[in-house]
Amino acid sequence: MSTLAIYRENAELLETTRDVDAIATKLHGIGVLFERWEASRELDDGASQDEIIDAYRGSVDRLMKQYNFKSADVISLTAAHPDKEALRKKFLDEHTHSDFEVRFFVDGQGLFFIHAGDKVHAILCQRGDLLSVPANTPHWFDLGSEPLLKCIRLFTTPEGWVANYTGSAIAKAFPTLDNFMASA
Repeated sequence: MSTLAIYRENAELLETTRDVDAIATKLHGIGVLFERWEASRELDDGASQDEIIDAYRGSVDRLMKQYNFKSADVISLTAAHPDKEALRKKFLDEHTHSDFEVRFFVDGQGLFFIHAGDKVHAILCQRGDLLSVPANTPHWFDLGSEPLLKCIRLFTTPEGWVANYTGSAIAKAFPTLDNFMASA
């Protein structure tokens, strides 16, 4: 179940909620878009990138028009991926992007951390969740030790995902996806 946990920068937990409307409202307050999407049809595990995007075409097209996104693709990672540890490490340090970071979870889950002001918002995203982190917003992401995720990504630039690491060690003070799930 989707969860928002809000912490102080020292990792002291302030509040949690699983209410989708409350999550969307609280994230909107820091400029982050959170929505729930439903597919227009059933998708099987072997669905192609085009089939996946077409199943969410109305929502994808709405965001592409609203934010002038130029492209959409699908990323899929499982525990069997040979580079899962390297990929996980790449996302675990606080970074920003000059572009939005938009992820819609077609399947699986991941844990986003957004560092806004003197607070850190941890969002457990699962199937059906869309999260859009604005450009230049410090954040990090954990896909877990045994990743399972399939996401639609939207981009305004042809470069796609390019991280600008902040050099902060703040991410190390917060739970990993595995620890977050174990305490939920």
